[in-house]
Amino acid sequence: MPHLHMNPKISVSVVFVAAMFMSIMDGTIVTVALPSLGRQFGVSGTGIDAVVVGYLVSLAVVIPASGWLGDRFGTKRIFLSALALFSITSAMCGLATSLPMLILFRVLQGLAGGALTPVGTALLYRTFPPAERVQVSRILNIPTVFAPAMGPVLGGVLITQFSWRWVFFVNVPIGILAGLFGLIFLQEYYEESVGSFDLLGFLLAGIGLALAMYALSEGPNYGWTSIGILSSGIVGVIILVAFVFVELRSSHPMLDLRLLSNRAFRTCNLLSLFSGAGFLGLLYAAPLFLQEGRGVSALTSGLTTFPEAIGVLVMTQIAARLYPRVGPRRLIVSGLTGVTIFMLLMSLMGNDTSLWLMRGLMFLIGAGMANAFLPVQAAAFATISPAATGQASALNNAQRQIGSSLGVAIISTVISFVGITQLNAGGVVVPNLNAYHAAFITSAVLVLIAVLIGLKVRDSDAASTMQRTGSTAKQEAVLEATLSAEAGM
Repeated sequence: MPHLHMNPKISVSVVFVAAMFMSIMDGTIVTVALPSLGRQFGVSGTGIDAVVVGYLVSLAVVIPASGWLGDRFGTKRIFLSALALFSITSAMCGLATSLPMLILFRVLQGLAGGALTPVGTALLYRTFPPAERVQVSRILNIPTVFAPAMGPVLGGVLITQFSWRWVFFVNVPIGILAGLFGLIFLQEYYEESVGSFDLLGFLLAGIGLALAMYALSEGPNYGWTSIGILSSGIVGVIILVAFVFVELRSSHPMLDLRLLSNRAFRTCNLLSLFSGAGFLGLLYAAPLFLQEGRGVSALTSGLTTFPEAIGVLVMTQIAARLYPRVGPRRLIVSGLTGVTIFMLLMSLMGNDTSLWLMRGLMFLIGAGMANAFLPVQAAAFATISPAATGQASALNNAQRQIGSSLGVAIISTVISFVGITQLNAGGVVVPNLNAYHAAFITSAVLVLIAVLIGLKVRDSDAASTMQRTGSTAKQEAVLEATLSAEAGM
């Protein structure tokens, strides 16, 4: 494809999609492997969760520094370095011979993942001007939506046909190909005005986020009132509050919190926090409902939730064409209102309800979320300057990680509180579907909060992203053709 030499937009898009698909899918595909890992290393219950928690905590430590690293050493260099480290540590995870070894490699993998997403996003936004941000959002949606849905399906197949090691090995060829492609075709970007490294800000943000992420991810397992969780949560919040005061007084902050004074950026991030929490909470509860409540196989569960990704991909194409004429506000509010209703309808699913009804609802939920994903991503960065994009991307990704963990923590707590089992009339212990119904309703409430925040979005703030020119349309056609060819490989 010789035109890739001449068009950096296509080069960045291809590398970004491949790298993000690999790193985002890693989260859901590893979750599917936890039972197999428990049997392999003779660990049960919450002991094996360290494989997931170690990754999340190390991820949180690096995200605040990612913006500065990319600006200082170059977005291409940091992105490709993170991609290489992620690929190498994936192979090391697959070769692990003990649980402590696997946890160590997962922590190293998290350090790479913490830089990969925000630096990759900054690279993408710096390549595309505001008028083409809707085009960028269509690219972002490919890995961020398709990968989480694909993880359980691919994970189930790999574990069944091969072994748990392949859920890590699968990252390696993707990482190698994306890395080589990026090394040849990506252009470097430095931010000349970058200040000195804010060590105090880095320590406060890293430790505070790590403790908060640990409390959120392990709270449902150990209980919110347990000493470890309570102390981690409280200390984490105190450190993050101190971080805010320190950063607002710093001339060269690790994370430029002053960006939150930007109305569009602040509103879109707050909206994304609640809608993401509700959506990720649903994606956590739905497989549990299917496998624990209904007793279906992991593969059937994955295929039942998968239509959500199809709904997002289909509706994204429509929303992208509506966006320049309708604007972000109406798309966001209408889309998330539909999601709220469809999530509430999920709570009517019983033991004998056809799974095709659930597949239909998952498709509609995905379609509704597409109406929010695309406008929020485009509008959030509409008034952010290229120089501030690295910092804004780091803030945006920190919010996304917190929102995801918050959603899963809330939903997991609701399920535990209601109780996953109950006694039937004959005194036999049976699954309690009410626990999952309560989880679906809670997800709907979180999305409803996002709807109310969406009413504050102003189309005028996103005016620069609503422009559409003939050249933009032509670039979109070329880009879509390239990405389609890439997906078919």
